[in-house]
Amino acid sequence: MSTLNILHLSDTHLLARGLHSGVVDARDALLHALRGLLAVDTLDLLVISGDVSDDGSVASYQAVRELATDYAHHRGAQVLYAMGNHDGRPGFWQVLGNGHPGAPVEEDGGQLPIYGSSTLGGFRVISLDSSVPGRTHGFLDRGQLDWLAEELSTPSQAGTLLVVHHPPVEPVTPLHDGIELQNPEELAEVLHGSDVRLILSGHYHHALGDSLPVGEQLIPVLVAPGVVNVNDVLAPEGHERALRSSGAQLVTLFSAPASAPLARVRHLPLYLANQAPVFDLDPQQVAEISAKISVQPAELDAFDAGEAARG
Repeated sequence: MSTLNILHLSDTHLLARGLHSGVVDARDALLHALRGLLAVDTLDLLVISGDVSDDGSVASYQAVRELATDYAHHRGAQVLYAMGNHDGRPGFWQVLGNGHPGAPVEEDGGQLPIYGSSTLGGFRVISLDSSVPGRTHGFLDRGQLDWLAEELSTPSQAGTLLVVHHPPVEPVTPLHDGIELQNPEELAEVLHGSDVRLILSGHYHHALGDSLPVGEQLIPVLVAPGVVNVNDVLAPEGHERALRSSGAQLVTLFSAPASAPLARVRHLPLYLANQAPVFDLDPQQVAEISAKISVQPAELDAFDAGEAARG
C-alpha cells in the first residue's frame, strides 16, 4: 500500500520588512520551526496552506520559497503553496506560480484566483484559492468549483488530497466567527462521490481535526497550527489569545481506490515552542475587530448576485 507523507505548515505570514503584530519576526519564526523539524526524515510533500505572506510582497514569497525549498530538497520532497486571505495574488503568481511543484511563474498573473492540480506518487493534490481580495473571510467562486468538478470527474490512482486555506468547518475561537469559509456546502456538493480523501487547511492558527459531511461520507479536515503564532483555544471565554509559538502537522495519507468510501489517515500535531502571548484580546476588543472584518450580509448578496449573473 502506497502512502503520501506530508509535513503541513500554515500561516507563515512573512513580510518584506517589520514584525508581525509588531512583535514576531516571521522569517525567524519559520526558520526556527524548520530547524525544530530537522528530525523529520521521511517526507514526500511539504504543504504551506495559505497566508504564506502577510503583505503580499515579492520579497516575502522569495524568502519563504528559499527556506521551504532548502528544507524539502534535503528530504527529496516537493513543496506546495496555497493562497490565504493575507496573500497577494500578483506577488504569489510572480514567485510561486500556481503553487504547485514545477509550475511556471506568471509575471503578470494579476488578480486571477490561484489554484491547480498535480500528481505525486499516484496521489492527486489539488489546491484552491478561498481568498477574497481585500477581505478576511473565505469564499470559493463558481469558476473554481466548476473546474474542481471537472478535475475530479476522473479518479486518481491513489486518491486526492485537497488544500484550501479557509477550513470548511466552523471555527472555535471568537475572532474567526464571521471570517470562515462562507460556502462549505457548495464545496461538499462538488466533493460528493469523488476520491477526495483528506482536506488540509490553515487560517485558524491552532490544530484542529474535524470532518466535512459529504452525502453519507465524512471527509477528514485537518487544520494546521500557525507558524507565526498559535491561537490558544483555552483562553478565557470571549478572548482571542495568540501565543508566541509555532506548530506543524505530520500527516500520512494511505492510498485507496476510487471505489473505497474512506482512506486511512494518520495525523501527528506538533508544537515547537510555547512562550508569552503575542496578544490577548478581551471580548470588547474582539467585538470591535469582528465588526470590521466579518463578512457582511451585503457581501453575501453580492456573491449570490454575481454567481447568478455568471449563469
